Amino acid sequence: MAQASHSVKVPVDIKTVWDFVSKIEQWATLVPAYKEHEDVDQNKSIWTFEGSMKGIKKTVKLELNITERTEPSHIKFDLKGITENFTGSGQFQAEEVDGGTLMTGTVEVNPGGLSGAVLAPMIKLVLPKVTTRLTEKIARTIPA
Repeated sequence: MAQASHSVKVPVDIKTVWDFVSKIEQWATLVPAYKEHEDVDQNKSIWTFEGSMKGIKKTVKLELNITERTEPSHIKFDLKGITENFTGSGQFQAEEVDGGTLMTGTVEVNPGGLSGAVLAPMIKLVLPKVTTRLTEKIARTIPA
């Protein structure tokens, strides 16, 4: 299992953060290696990522299912690999702080199967970078 979390202070009120983060289509394109996503319904979507490592190009599809929305401070989701054997979860938590909102993004990935043992060290290395980049990009993109 690999888990990463990153917090950033956003200079806007908590409702503005919620209005942005609660709508996946507003931040989906900010996820590193994002290629596309398709909404299945209000809570479920299929995401496609494309990246390369050491010259090997890889496309990964996953299902993202929102499991909890607590306005204006919390959105939680589960992840399930479609083209790869993994599960995971994530969340965005917002907390009012002096002069703005502290937003925390957390992602956990559990690689499975035979390839899981091989992929786990790489995921543990990459996940903190991806989580930090995503959280920072969302913070910069939220309209002031």
